[in-house]
Amino acid sequence: MRSSYLFTSESVSEGHPDKVADQISDAIVDLFLSKDPEARIACETLTTTQLVVLAGEIRGRGIMDEAGNWAEGVREEVEKTVRDTVKRIGYEQDGFHWETLRFENNLHPQSAHIAQGVDASGNKDEGAGDQGIMFGYAADDTPELMPATLQYSHQILERMAADRHSKKAPFLEPDAKSQVTLRYEGSRPVACTAIVVSTQHAKGYDQGEQEAELHAYVKSVVADVIPAELLSDETVYHINPTGSFEIGGPDGDAGLTGRKIIVDTYGGAAPHGGGAFSGKDPTKVDRSAAYITRYLAKNIVAAGLAQRCTIQLAYAIGVSKPLSLYVDTHGTGTVADDAIEAAIGRIEKLGQLTPRGIRTHLGLNKPIYSKTAAYGHFGRKAEGDLFPWERTDLVDDLKAALAA
Repeated sequence: MRSSYLFTSESVSEGHPDKVADQISDAIVDLFLSKDPEARIACETLTTTQLVVLAGEIRGRGIMDEAGNWAEGVREEVEKTVRDTVKRIGYEQDGFHWETLRFENNLHPQSAHIAQGVDASGNKDEGAGDQGIMFGYAADDTPELMPATLQYSHQILERMAADRHSKKAPFLEPDAKSQVTLRYEGSRPVACTAIVVSTQHAKGYDQGEQEAELHAYVKSVVADVIPAELLSDETVYHINPTGSFEIGGPDGDAGLTGRKIIVDTYGGAAPHGGGAFSGKDPTKVDRSAAYITRYLAKNIVAAGLAQRCTIQLAYAIGVSKPLSLYVDTHGTGTVADDAIEAAIGRIEKLGQLTPRGIRTHLGLNKPIYSKTAAYGHFGRKAEGDLFPWERTDLVDDLKAALAA
């Protein structure tokens, strides 16, 4: 590891057009899972000026039959869910308004060929919903065991969104981006060298006293989020560096589900298998295996077995067991990486890391996904059924398996 370096991560707000798309897709996932916990869902969303389009494949009792006929009232529920999501985010603008936007629903039945490979039958266990590789990561930068650059980027925008919704900062509009650059000495952040915040704003907040008010507000949020010892007079701020940012959200740029996968995960501090999460039911290992690898990595770090940990899983479509498990503690481990791999394989409650084993252990067949679709899927507080992959309840099992 280099002794001194700069590292940067970015986040985007709930009002960013891609995040609007992610939140709509996951709201649809939650709607369908609330009707059938075994539903199969792959819902993509496109957002642009005054338009939301859904496309993808679904299957589930009380939702849609094999001929593509919607159950009574469900089509209307889908449209209401879309409009309610846009309203909750806060879009009531001429170019994108929850009540007046045009809506297209192009969801259709899941391919029978995919279904036959994924469904359990006879002696065949349920297979993975697709092939691919998934990564999980944890590091002791922060109490959440996340990269500090990403955690602070998320928290800046979460705070701004809360102030916008509460009217504490009524000059803010929904679309925003943040970026945090930290200097590391070894594995520890020692200074914040640069902050970038671009936020959509009310008319007039790009000039004069109103612009100064906006800039002062952003700096106050940063000061509340980032530890004081990391900030100094040498920290460089770029606040709305292009000048005006009145037109934003889907009116300013088209949004698509799954275009913010680095924001969703580890801010570039770890590899990514390439698959998006939002819009997918948990039989899709793009989602569920990414959650279990985060869970494993976080518990390894929480157990004191490493300061940093990356885990990879690989799957084949229609095959239940993973093709490979790889653990890398980046030279920070207190035990050998292959010993940790073997220990994971001895923990029965993980269900051999099959898709059904993952879903059963983490309780993923529930409508818990809307809250994941903004401000990151990881580094959040596990509460009740929400964010179960953030629990650290595997620590004792890992230690016992290593001692066996």
